[in-house]
Amino acid sequence: MAEELVFYTNPMSRGRIARWMLEEVGQPYRTVYLDFGTTMKAPEYLSINPMGKVPAIKHGDTVVTEGAAICAYLAETFPQAGLAPTAAERGRYFRWMFFAAGPMEMAVTNRALGFEIPAERLRMAGCGSLDHVFDTLEQAVTASPFIAGDRFTAADVYVGSHVGWGLNFGTIEKRQAFIDYWGRVSDRDAYRRGNEIDNAAMPKSANS
Repeated sequence: MAEELVFYTNPMSRGRIARWMLEEVGQPYRTVYLDFGTTMKAPEYLSINPMGKVPAIKHGDTVVTEGAAICAYLAETFPQAGLAPTAAERGRYFRWMFFAAGPMEMAVTNRALGFEIPAERLRMAGCGSLDHVFDTLEQAVTASPFIAGDRFTAADVYVGSHVGWGLNFGTIEKRQAFIDYWGRVSDRDAYRRGNEIDNAAMPKSANS
């Protein structure tokens, strides 16, 4: 019997990244919806993720948290989906996936919270400035059709999710390179399926 794959999420969270990836790999999974501040902080879920945050997956006895880690784990665990990197793609795949998880998310979040790193302290911050992040990202998404090369990989699920989210909510500059990249990576049945599932699970008040 195959090990059960359980997905812990909330439709108004970064869980949408993992949902998209789960739909890409095409394996059966069970969804457990959690609410912020209640079931997400309850002992049962804290035994899965002590941070009390989503997303998380449990595959048999293996627990994986953090969106980038979930994408990488699923790509490697289900290689038949063709989303793991080849040897030639591996460097760019990991470079840009973790760029998005580290410097990019940190810089975007800082700006969204109204925090500006003083110019004289930029060397202390792994993200540098937001302008540097955007310039670097623009180079990455224009170097090839997809983030690791000429084909779609799990890194595009992760990086693309950040780009799409940022364009939608105004936290990422609407540069044409970002708009074009998002258009390429989001034109997938798995993305549309995942989006439909999470939209249907949204609270009615959020859908109105």
